[in-house]
Amino acid sequence: MQRTSRKNDHIKYAIQTGQSGHHGFADVKFVHNCIPQTSVSDISMDTTFGGLQLSSPIVINAMTGGASETFEINRKLARLAKVSNLAMAVGSQMAAIKDPSVRDSYTIVREENPDGIILANLGAEATPDQALEAIEMIAADGLQIHLNIMQELIMPEGDRDFRGVLTRIEKIVRAVNCPVIVKEVGFGMSQESISTLSHTGISAIDIGGAGGTNFARIENARRSIPLDMLNDWGLTTVQSLLEASSSVIENRIDIMATGGIQNGLDVAKSLALGASTVGMAGRFLHFVTQYSEEEAILAVDHLHEQLRLVMAAVGVKETKQLASCPLVISGESYHWAQMRGIDCHVFSRRKKSGEP
Repeated sequence: MQRTSRKNDHIKYAIQTGQSGHHGFADVKFVHNCIPQTSVSDISMDTTFGGLQLSSPIVINAMTGGASETFEINRKLARLAKVSNLAMAVGSQMAAIKDPSVRDSYTIVREENPDGIILANLGAEATPDQALEAIEMIAADGLQIHLNIMQELIMPEGDRDFRGVLTRIEKIVRAVNCPVIVKEVGFGMSQESISTLSHTGISAIDIGGAGGTNFARIENARRSIPLDMLNDWGLTTVQSLLEASSSVIENRIDIMATGGIQNGLDVAKSLALGASTVGMAGRFLHFVTQYSEEEAILAVDHLHEQLRLVMAAVGVKETKQLASCPLVISGESYHWAQMRGIDCHVFSRRKKSGEP
């Protein structure tokens, strides 16, 4: 099957299947602070991620490109990123590297948003030369390398050989002159994988937890004989963030949380669990396909307002301070952490600077 046809299938089935919502955030609760001593007007959304300075912790994460039908989606996403001052990642550019006729479905992003922060995107099969081409194609500020093993295995025409991934990532890191972020596409990451990846020289990791767009279901919808037994494969977003918490301190690498994040409270919980930023893909796809441009802009404003309200409630002025707010982890997420040797009491007993 041609890549352009597959890209169109992914958009179609992503919209049809929606998001599972089983991301684990219901298991995470802030400890209420009845004397927060904050003002919403003093709150800053500024953050850093992989060495990049961002004006918001919310990132429009990698979605699409590589087909004429995706041109308009990326154009709308880029316009939304520009107006709302959000960083944005494009979908895998391998389609354009192999077929230059679809380059404009990616280059439109930089044309619409000439001064914004844009991330290029390739799979882990890419070579350093292809990475350089992808970055040059959209004058990217950073490069995402996506890991999608389970998607490939379920995909009828997918890869079956995953040897040499770490070596290729290390070669790409040495070859490019921008931050490299390794991301999962919805199956999560374990502490072992995060630790291993952190030694390749990359700048950041996107844990890509289960709970959002489900590429197992998407690829199964494209199969004549589905492998439905794999539809629930992977770690949830919260499980992945808990796994990262035991690796990040040791390896000091920035984390992006993705996987079904819907609102400002989900964003705040992700940052409190140790993420520097959050990526949202399915949510923004809904905005640009179902809303007018004005409605989409208002929806992003509403997300930021939700986050500010939560930050004011817990008593912090900067997004990085959320990582010092006490959280209680319960339910399946707590059980997962216990079985994996992750101490959830660390989250529940922490105190913000200056507290007795």
